[in-house]
This record gives sequence, C-alpha cells and structure tokens, in this order.
Amino acid sequence: MRPGLRIVLSMLTAALVGTVILFLPISHSGAVEISPLDAVFTSVSALCVTGLTTVDTAIAWTPLGHVTILALIQLGGLGIMFLASAVALVVGRRLTLSTRMDAGQENSSLSSADIVRTMKGIATLTFTIEAILAAILTVRFNEAYDHDWGSALWHGIFHSVSAFNNAGFALYSDSMTSFSTDPWITATLCFAIVLGSFGYPVLAQLRKEFRHVHRWNMNTNIVIFMFVVLFFLGAIAIAAFEWGNPNTLGPMSVIDKVQAAFFHSVQARSSGFNTIDLAQANPETLLVLDILMFIGAGPGGTGGGIKVTTFAVLMFIVFAELRGDSVVNIFGKRLSRAVHREAITIALFAVGVVMSATIAIVYLSRAPLDFVMFEVISAFATVGSSTGLTASLDPGSQIILVVLMFVGRVGPLTIGASLALKQRPPLYQFPKERPAIG
Repeated sequence: MRPGLRIVLSMLTAALVGTVILFLPISHSGAVEISPLDAVFTSVSALCVTGLTTVDTAIAWTPLGHVTILALIQLGGLGIMFLASAVALVVGRRLTLSTRMDAGQENSSLSSADIVRTMKGIATLTFTIEAILAAILTVRFNEAYDHDWGSALWHGIFHSVSAFNNAGFALYSDSMTSFSTDPWITATLCFAIVLGSFGYPVLAQLRKEFRHVHRWNMNTNIVIFMFVVLFFLGAIAIAAFEWGNPNTLGPMSVIDKVQAAFFHSVQARSSGFNTIDLAQANPETLLVLDILMFIGAGPGGTGGGIKVTTFAVLMFIVFAELRGDSVVNIFGKRLSRAVHREAITIALFAVGVVMSATIAIVYLSRAPLDFVMFEVISAFATVGSSTGLTASLDPGSQIILVVLMFVGRVGPLTIGASLALKQRPPLYQFPKERPAIG
C-alpha cells in the first residue's frame, strides 16, 4: 500500500472513531439536538484542524465531547502517522522504512532518513510550546475572568492546543469576541497561531540558527518573508475597510481597532478564531480574508491553504518571466524546475476545487456568493473562520464542506498519489512544440 493511501485510510479511521464517540449520548449536553451529520462534521473539522462547526461547540457537547474534540485536534495537528511512529519509538520498537515514509510524507518536509532523528525534537517542541501558552492563558482566565483554577486550566489547555494547531475551536459561543480588547489573550493566541503556521522545519532551524540569518535555507527565508508581508498587508487592508464599520471595528478605540485588525490578519493564516462578527464585515474585507486563507501557512506545520511557499514560488516565477530570466532565483538560490510543476499543480488543483464547490453550494443553498466562497475557502484551507453560514446550510452543502476539509488537510498531492494505480516511467517522448501564450 502506498504511503499516501495509508495516510488517507488512517485519517478516515480516526474521523470515524471520533464520529462514533461524539454521537454517543454521553457526549451530548442536551442543549441542542445532535444529528449524525453534526457528529461527522465536528469530528472531521477537529481532525483536519479546521474549526468550522454546525453546532455551538461551547454548549452542544459535554466534557467528554470537548476532550474528544481536543484529542482529534492534537492528533490532526501532529499527524496520525507521526504520532504512531513516536509511540513506537517510545516503547522501543524500530521503525520500518514504510513507517518512516508515511511520517515523512505526512509532515511534508521530513525525509525517511531524518524522521527518526527529528521526531522527538518536534514532539518536545510542540508540547513545550503548548504548555507555556496554556500556563499564560490559565493565569489570565483565573485573574481577569473569575474562572476557578480548574476551569481556567481546562480553558487554557484547550485554547492553547487549538491555537497552536490552528484549529480555531473555542469554548465560547462568540469565539474570542469577548476578549477582543484583551492583549494578554489575543497576543498569546496570535503567538501560538504564528508558531504553528510556520511549520516544524522552520521552527527547528530558527531554534538552532535564529541569529545566523545567512544560514537559513530557502524554505525558512520564504516562510518568514511571506509571513511578514502578508501580516502587515492583511492588517492594513482589514483596518482600512472596517475602520468605520459600526458593526465591527467602528465602536472600538484606535488601539483596539489596530489590535483587532492584526489579530484577524494572523488568524486568517489558518486558525479560525474571530474577535469581530464576520457576518457584518464588508465584502471587500471578506475578499481580503479569502486571499489570506487561500494562501495559508507554511509547509510541514499545522496550517492549511496552498502554503506560502507555493504562492511565493508562483510569484517569483512570474517575476522571472517578466524579466526574461532563464532560471528562477530566490534569496540567492536557484529554484529547481520540478518545484515549478508542483506549485502550479497545487495552485490549479486548489482553484478548481474551490470554484467547483462554490458553484455547487450556491446552487444547492441559494446563499450569497461572497458568504459561500468564504465558507468554502475556509473549509478547504482548514481555517475555520465563518460568517455563520455553515450551520444554516442544507445537508448536501455541509457534506461538501466535510469533503473540502478532508481534502484540504490531507493535501492535494497526497490524495493524488493515493488514487494513482501505478507509476510507469515514460518509454518515449513526443516532439516538442510551443503554443501561443497571451
């Protein structure tokens, strides 16, 4: 069995187990009626670290349901194959070559040669970051919001894991709107989101060579550069479009407006939290968030989207073509031509999936196009931001979103590889010819 197919089947199995647990009566609070589709949707959304929901997470589930959601988030964030390999190492078992290939492919940037060496470091880094952020949130919830220590600890752990894994699930019905003016909460969540969206290869290099910028590889340079550019451009655009909107940033002070704009620029990378009502946002703001969500986070991390590296590669290819360069150079390195095809494949595949799903849901639900496209991109990019449309969609449209979340998390290339029956080397080549372009 190919590694891609094993990953897909493992994800499906985990989603099924999560669905069964969430559908048990002991997982329901009784506040709302839970249908089988609600259980499926929530399980897939948590496992794919998305955050879209058809029911109110805060009131629909019991503590068992919340623990199940948290476990699925952690499982989906680190990766099923990765965690299975880590457990095997802990109990002293040696990893087979196929297991190393699975874990390496699932985490995008790890080869079978270095997976064993880096696995413990990644797991340690993940749990350390989550623990530190959970401690900060716990103290804040206890001191400023009258949570007892037990409740504060649970809320701190849940939101730390949800933020670092870019899941966007919250234990509050209004997501993080109640904390929109609290920098202790919003800044901590942003820090967790950024670290998770960087990707493990970038975090590993930054930990070793943070002060030696000249030693950073192309992947790290691209991720850091694109994050800074998108972070500031996104925040400026959101602030400009929503500054006077009485239903979003309008009533806030200047400092709070800036804080909310930067928060949403960060969360659009793949987290799904919100501190303003996105259903009341202007259409141009939703379009900006669409673009940020579609681009997504860094490879090998917990975020989604086509990845900032894919977008950057396409951008530098365009620049090279406009200059008439025969090769594409990025930060003093020449880009491999094989990466050109990979980036184009991922981008066109994503555009095709998003457009097809948008057309289907608009046809089924007759909902506004801008709201539908926002939900579709949020699902495919595993972001989880919502205008509130998801819960009111018809079952057929919700099933489409489930498929989008799964495809977006597993990855276009992994699914493509798993569906390929066999690989054959070409035995001949056709004559070369060039069509007219433009």
